[in-house]
Amino acid sequence: MSLLLAFEAAGRHGSFTRAAAELALTQSAVSRQVQALEALLEVALFKREGRHIELTAAGALYQHELAGALARIRGATLQTISHRIEADTLHLAVLPTFASKWLMPRMGDFYGRHPGSLVHLHSRIVRGDLSEGVQDMSAIICAGSGQWPGYVAHRLLSEKLVVVASPKALPAHAQMSVQDAGRQLLLGVVSRPHAWSDWFASVGLTGSSTPRLGPSFEHTAHLIQAVIAGIGIGLVPRILVQDEIAQGELVTLFEPMESGRGYYLAYPTHNQQLPSLVAFREWLLSIPFPDS
Repeated sequence: MSLLLAFEAAGRHGSFTRAAAELALTQSAVSRQVQALEALLEVALFKREGRHIELTAAGALYQHELAGALARIRGATLQTISHRIEADTLHLAVLPTFASKWLMPRMGDFYGRHPGSLVHLHSRIVRGDLSEGVQDMSAIICAGSGQWPGYVAHRLLSEKLVVVASPKALPAHAQMSVQDAGRQLLLGVVSRPHAWSDWFASVGLTGSSTPRLGPSFEHTAHLIQAVIAGIGIGLVPRILVQDEIAQGELVTLFEPMESGRGYYLAYPTHNQQLPSLVAFREWLLSIPFPDS
């Protein structure tokens, strides 16, 4: 291969000196390698007149064929290197609030265990059937039923919804009844337009009054901030407000409600042996999730 590289570069440049500069060799080393190739092939590849060289007819044909072959070899090598790098890279679609509130605080541990890996996080609010927005992802963390054709799904935890309020805005929250809740401004997220009606049905309050539905937010994180600011009360997944509850910024009202959904790590079946996914999956599934 070294003989071929020396000859191809010399033929392309029409100069041993310029070929040597490209290959980081001496001019004499390139000349010797070309001579060795000619001896091996028993064909003259260059006409030499003093320091001037010129390809022979056989040499010109050989250089032309070699240029394409070496370009393909270089391309194949770069593709293989790229595959190795990509094997250590994971493109992960994650629900925005779950990513910021739960996943990101724990990613330092993952990188500590897998320093050669890269996880690119993409905030996505995905459809329940995974039909849009995730086709280019290696894997996703989403909420749903876990039944998605063509995907492997690992259940992380069941989803429980809690009514939360700001203790500063509602100092009498401990005495609040379900009827009182119905008179508060009810904040929601766009992707779950029936969450409050489902909650009132679950506690047996239907038809007696019309709830005061307030503004809806695209991201749960914005809803949480609105509740902390005292704008209204919210119905949110408990796992996303554990820190705020622990810090006293929010309080829960009433018992949690099972939403019927779960949080899952899911990925297309053809990705299941991807090295970066294997590492991330083993790490994620080793974490003891709370019963939230």
